[in-house]
Amino acid sequence: MRVREVMTWGVECVRPDATLQAAAARMKSLDIGTLPVCDNDRLVGMITDRDITVRATAEGDAPTDIRVRDVMTPEVIYCFDDALVGDAALLMQQKQVRRLLVLNRDKRLVGIVSLGDLAVETGDEQLAGNTLEAVSAPS
Repeated sequence: MRVREVMTWGVECVRPDATLQAAAARMKSLDIGTLPVCDNDRLVGMITDRDITVRATAEGDAPTDIRVRDVMTPEVIYCFDDALVGDAALLMQQKQVRRLLVLNRDKRLVGIVSLGDLAVETGDEQLAGNTLEAVSAPS
């Protein structure tokens, strides 16, 4: 089974020059905790609700003054849409992440695959369980 068969298509992005307030508002409206950061259709990073809280708010920075690029994580872990689901699960285990961004072979963002997708869409409880165990283990 390929990642494209289990992933969520049509991922929303935020631009690196957006304010943290705008990013947080988008997360709230979409009921999500992470957003890919895209600049001119290219993936340049990832921002999470934790990034906003720990890297900016905890420092006393105003969310209207700080830009996404200032607190995002520029190293993004991803897989390709034609990758095997087992390979994506292995990457999640190795990197201890609960979701992977999915790119096509033109390196354009096309979706996201989560631990939940692996559990629900593949029906492979052992794959999902092993991945969850590895992701949750102390590093």
